[in-house]
Amino acid sequence: MKQKLAGEYVHVDAVGWQPFPGEFSAGGIRWKLLHVSPEMGAWTAIFDCPKGSSFARHIHVGPGEYFLTKGKMEVRGGADDGGATAVAVGYGYEACNARHDQTNFVEDSEFYMTFLGPLQFIDEDGNTLAVVGWEQADGLWAQQTGQA
Repeated sequence: MKQKLAGEYVHVDAVGWQPFPGEFSAGGIRWKLLHVSPEMGAWTAIFDCPKGSSFARHIHVGPGEYFLTKGKMEVRGGADDGGATAVAVGYGYEACNARHDQTNFVEDSEFYMTFLGPLQFIDEDGNTLAVVGWEQADGLWAQQTGQA
């Protein structure tokens, strides 16, 4: 397990992009894991989302905050479907149990997000397919970057 830290700094440009798993996304989304916080159950990442890409259906078990630095993102289907259409530069908050049946990128986009708890990926009927928290994110990152 990762040891408790007094602080941590990551130069984002010095970290290589890795593919975000296809079972959780479509269209070539990439990510950089920036921090995991076992004591809080949190994890922070930045995502590169090409135009036309999307995240698979999921529920935010814990809250999360995002900062869209580039592009345009339709959250929970976008404003036309009762969700939000985020336009860079923009900030968003996702409450506990926020369900995302659709998260689509209508332009090349990039956003930074801190998850305060896991994501629960689900099928159309709400059945759990996977739960991804800080441990799973950290394990995948270590595997992808050869640090496992």
